[in-house]
Amino acid sequence: QVQLVESGGGLVQPGGSLRLSCAASGSIFNIRTMGWYRQAPGKQRELVAGISNFGSTNYADSVKGRFTISRDNAKNTVDLQMNSLKPEDTAVYFCNVVVTTAIYWGQGTQVTVSS
Repeated sequence: QVQLVESGGGLVQPGGSLRLSCAASGSIFNIRTMGWYRQAPGKQRELVAGISNFGSTNYADSVKGRFTISRDNAKNTVDLQMNSLKPEDTAVYFCNVVVTTAIYWGQGTQVTVSS
């Protein structure tokens, strides 16, 4: 049984920062990519940032320069540091882990950017 547990969401004012964390536990092996997706009301889920097992990263254009993804391979964790947050960043953020034979998703954590 593989479980992804996310933490760090919440309410923040525009221009503020939040850090999301995701820990993968259980029988999980050969992790390839780890990442974060988000889904705003009425919109499709979209990739925010991803990081490979070699440390290569990719970001959505809308978050480049503001968000930073990192991972700890020893702990099977992936973090997303979000700075200069904007109201349009408001969404449910989902952790995503890809292994050789499966894709796992977290339950989602709400991020609300509002004054």
